[in-house]
Amino acid sequence: CGIMSVNGKKVLHMDRNPYYGGESASITPLEDLYKRFKIPGAPPASMGRGRDWNVDLIPKFLMANGQLVKMLLFTEVTRYLDFKVTEGSFVYKGGKIYKVPSTEAEALASSLMGLFEKRRFRKFLVYVATFDESDPRTFEGIDPKKTAMREVYKKFDLGQDVIDFTGHALALYRTDDYLDQPCCETINRIKLYSESLARYVVAHGLGSCGSWALERRLSSCGAQA
Repeated sequence: CGIMSVNGKKVLHMDRNPYYGGESASITPLEDLYKRFKIPGAPPASMGRGRDWNVDLIPKFLMANGQLVKMLLFTEVTRYLDFKVTEGSFVYKGGKIYKVPSTEAEALASSLMGLFEKRRFRKFLVYVATFDESDPRTFEGIDPKKTAMREVYKKFDLGQDVIDFTGHALALYRTDDYLDQPCCETINRIKLYSESLARYVVAHGLGSCGSWALERRLSSCGAQA
């Protein structure tokens, strides 16, 4: 709808709720959040003004170099959207918290791995950074549509700890099912993560996404040729 609005189309949003966004809405003021979850009473005075709160029902984690952020910048809605830059991903190991390296320099400086593991992981990150699924010259003997990600890790001789934080903290998989799937998607996910950390999104612009009609149900829909 944002793209349609930017291109001069008139857009009407209708929502049966007194707020927009459905199950992924951001609720404000705080009093509405209490009503949403049927919490008795009013928010305590210690929580300040209700309008100072904007609570996401489903927190969003966006890749700065991903398609959604590019679309948001194109539609110029960033006038009323703020982005909080994430410093990176962290893992807990041996009683300490470590930042997960996502660049060649971080790989060599990280205390999360031993000396030889650092070099192997750096080589892997170089491969990911130069990988282009449309250019077979970047494959280095790997078939991105057939070679399992498990075999890619084996090619670079990466240990289990490195495989774990790469798959879950960089590629952002919740399970290990990806290990036996073609590697193309995983490599692109790691590449996107690294590129996103290197990019800083600045809020700017001016725009509108159309008109809103809240607490309304759609009874019928017609189209005119």
